[in-house]
Amino acid sequence: MQQNNGIDKSQMISFAVLCLVLFGFMFYFQNKQSKEEQLKAQQQKTEQVKNAVKQTQVSNINPNVTPGAIQTATLANKELNVEFSSLGGQVSKVQLSKYKAYNHKTDKADLPLYLIDKKNSNYGFQFKDKTGKVINTKDLVFSPVINGSIATLTANYNGAVIQFIYTLNNNPNAELKDQYALDFKVRTKGLAAVTADNKADFIWDYNVRNLEKGRAQEQSHSEFSYAFNNYKDYDYDGRTEMNEEKETLNWIGVKQQFFSSVIEAKNGFTQSKGSQETIEEGEYLKKLNFEGFVQMTGSELNQDFTWYFMPLDLPLLKSYDKNFDEILPLGWSFIGWMNRGFFMPMYNIIAGWGITAGWVIFLMTIIVKLILSPIMYKQHKLSAMMKVIRPEIDEVNVKLKDADPMKKQQATMEIYRKAGVNQMAGCLPALVQIPIFYALFRFFPNFIDLRGKGFWFAKDLTAYDDLIKLPFKVPFLGDHLSVFALACTIVILIYTVMTSGNMQQPQQEGMPNMKVLMYIFPITFLFFLNTSASGLSWYYFVSNAINILIILVIKYWILDEKKIHAQIQANKEKPKSEGKFQKRMREMMEKAQEQQKVQEQQRKKK
Repeated sequence: MQQNNGIDKSQMISFAVLCLVLFGFMFYFQNKQSKEEQLKAQQQKTEQVKNAVKQTQVSNINPNVTPGAIQTATLANKELNVEFSSLGGQVSKVQLSKYKAYNHKTDKADLPLYLIDKKNSNYGFQFKDKTGKVINTKDLVFSPVINGSIATLTANYNGAVIQFIYTLNNNPNAELKDQYALDFKVRTKGLAAVTADNKADFIWDYNVRNLEKGRAQEQSHSEFSYAFNNYKDYDYDGRTEMNEEKETLNWIGVKQQFFSSVIEAKNGFTQSKGSQETIEEGEYLKKLNFEGFVQMTGSELNQDFTWYFMPLDLPLLKSYDKNFDEILPLGWSFIGWMNRGFFMPMYNIIAGWGITAGWVIFLMTIIVKLILSPIMYKQHKLSAMMKVIRPEIDEVNVKLKDADPMKKQQATMEIYRKAGVNQMAGCLPALVQIPIFYALFRFFPNFIDLRGKGFWFAKDLTAYDDLIKLPFKVPFLGDHLSVFALACTIVILIYTVMTSGNMQQPQQEGMPNMKVLMYIFPITFLFFLNTSASGLSWYYFVSNAINILIILVIKYWILDEKKIHAQIQANKEKPKSEGKFQKRMREMMEKAQEQQKVQEQQRKKK
């Protein structure tokens, strides 16, 4: 019987040539990209921010208000440029000055980054007057006044005065966390003569703007996030509805892939509920609606809030001490710990050496491989042992060709037991890889330090590269082919060929061919990686290329099949103590055989 003994030296040379071609291809596009970035830097212009009240023309949002009557007022500091509208006294525009949004027309991140713009956010406090009429502050016209870092917007309703007071810290020496916070106080006078309500309904409608290249990826990362139980507990909802009517929410936010808009209520929101709807195409990704009640004292609404418009940068989020760091979806429990305590610090340390992001990931991959090398060595040693005893297994399969499949399986397990081969040890590397893969799946598309960092032909390592554009859309693949994803798929296929040669096929009828499944897996991986962060594809390209090199080194320079064969023969002479797992498997097989015999006897009687 012909066996697959892995890759010979000629195949090894072919693999090296393939790697050289891929690396040459990548270096070519790295040079091309650096020239484009220089051109982009020359074209960027600084935007001047004015702290003044100005007139603006808007569409007729409220039929009772003429467009010319709407005013806007602006506050700004180093990080935020915030505009307020006299209609509703709301925040009508928020720009994060140090960040850029992706431009689909130029395929570059060269647009001003607005979390709020073009009326995609709309909020107000709703209550009933004594006649039962519903009043919402978003429909009232406020008069804006700027005084230094404070914007005061005042409205009158049937003799009642409603003030929204916004304060933005514009001290250039202020802490970073204070520069992303907008203090928001609501003060009323005479409202008790208008309403008898003891609480107001805060309603916030928000359309998530498309700011990143990968629409599907950014859309999946856009959701509600909120804290309760005095900031101790956190939850999120990325589905359709949220319902927290029993909890008092300390803050509610709309999370995007790298940024978040959050409102904190000092006395909390009660009876909170929300809904969200996916928007398939266009400028927006999702439509979210939130509703929660805030307390009124003596029918007057005097409450303190804080708006936060911030990048999802872990040190910044932790500095608030309000459980904001949970907004960053780095994974639960051990997975999150790996990202926070291992991958992020490792990236920052290596990046501190002054090398580009792609090579940082390259070095991270090597470090992870070195840590896992003892486990990989055991796996490849097991593979070599399986290869040595394969003739004995083939002999048993021929001898028991017409025997019961269960009996053949028992005979095979007996060979493994005598040779001292533990099949379960081969599962350990796969089990270790699962949490690492999931941690990196969370790490690459959510680590803001990688946002906008290009490498070779990937313009942003947190999004896919689309060097190869297709003239049509392929289901589950899209309208492009990611070169990093293709390269990763190729090396996974090569690795699969090298490691599947000694795989034992199941003897029972109807069981799937494991080799076929192993070859299908890399192909399905292409569909997954094609729209994922290119940093993830690059990591796994390097990881699997290193795996191949390790196999070749172990095969030709470390493991000696003659010594392994001698060790197996020595193991056979030693008395064997049956392990718990082996004993359990043997007992299960014996029980299955007994049941099979009983069933055969019953069939014969019939």
